[in-house]
Amino acid sequence: MKRSICVYCGSSDGVDPSFVELAYQLGESIGSSNCNLVFGGGLRGLMGAVARGTKAAGGHVTGIIPQFLLDREQGDGDTSLFDEYHVVETMHQRKHMLFDKSDAFVAMPGGLGTLEEIVEIMTWAQLGRHQKPMVFASFKDFWKPMESLLSHMSTAGFIHSASRVEPITVHRVEDVVTAVEAGWSGQAPKQGTQQQDLSDKL
Repeated sequence: MKRSICVYCGSSDGVDPSFVELAYQLGESIGSSNCNLVFGGGLRGLMGAVARGTKAAGGHVTGIIPQFLLDREQGDGDTSLFDEYHVVETMHQRKHMLFDKSDAFVAMPGGLGTLEEIVEIMTWAQLGRHQKPMVFASFKDFWKPMESLLSHMSTAGFIHSASRVEPITVHRVEDVVTAVEAGWSGQAPKQGTQQQDLSDKL
């Protein structure tokens, strides 16, 4: 049975045009690795790019989007891109369905929605609700401030059950799926100062 990777990312292009290309490349990597893509169902920005990349590589694409975001995130995009397409009523339903359908989570560059989604997944891991791999795709050090914040929280004594909160940070698009697969096999490496700081709290 194929495993599914959930990608959280921006519904806009952002200022740096390379992020769109990297999103497309990540999609290609997911599709060519015989994995499924699960994402927020938008066809604009990085969301649309990762979905198009996955489909171009022959991958299976599942989109999940709330009704009220259809116009904003999908626009007049081609829904034939999707193998599965779910329109739900609320953001909470979207997030729970993304979780239920996914075996790993990757956070690409994005805004408040992307941040909120990956933090919630990390919180659920801390509370023992799952052991699915979590990866920060920190292209051009996008997630470096987040890593610093997590290290600060840990040092201050506010991150507990630290062994459960171990997102892997990668900086190259070609390393994302490899990190996810290592997490599935239980061999994900401890990377960066954040990982060390969290481990020190055990």
